[in-house]
Amino acid sequence: MRKGNETRERILDIAEAGVLAKGFGATSIDEIIAEAGITKSGFFYHFHDKNELARGLLARHRGRLGQLVDEIFGRAAELSDDPLQQLLIGLTLFAEHMAAMPGGHPGCLVATMSYQEQLFNREVRAMVSSIVEDWNAFFRSMIERIVAAYPLREPVDPGRIARNITCAIDGGIIMSKSLGDPSVLPEQMLMARNYVKMLFQPAALHAVPREALAA
Repeated sequence: MRKGNETRERILDIAEAGVLAKGFGATSIDEIIAEAGITKSGFFYHFHDKNELARGLLARHRGRLGQLVDEIFGRAAELSDDPLQQLLIGLTLFAEHMAAMPGGHPGCLVATMSYQEQLFNREVRAMVSSIVEDWNAFFRSMIERIVAAYPLREPVDPGRIARNITCAIDGGIIMSKSLGDPSVLPEQMLMARNYVKMLFQPAALHAVPREALAA
């Protein structure tokens, strides 16, 4: 069982590196088999076809991303009870984590698969959409808690603010890769943080919740 799990993870590691480097279509099963040092039947024991391989990659990506987000924003919640400060701190910690990655972020698996959606079946495409929707929903829930406590400078829908944060992260990954500059990603994450900070009145670091203003 342990050896089987190790082989599966090895296949996923090789496939993910290939997909991020040159795309899903250009990453062949034969190439993965050769690098993993396994037989073709060994590959198909774990993944019946490339769509199942894609689902495996996405499921692992979702789990890792969820764990990272829970750790970072869990730490932010430990540092502050205020919903606005929790988001600002969390985005700062997130940016610092990305800045500390050796060589920069390797690339966005979800974005890569989104660009090549014609290669996948309906189930894989649904997984890609679901991961993006979960990401937006996570930030939307945080924004809604902030809106309930603080006045907005401008009447902006929480869902749009959440998507702005998500786009800053995914767009930062793409631009960092395109320019060969790892600093772009944390920079854009902090820009999204500053945008959120400026949206709420009074100034974020000296803000008073609505409950206190009404007292």
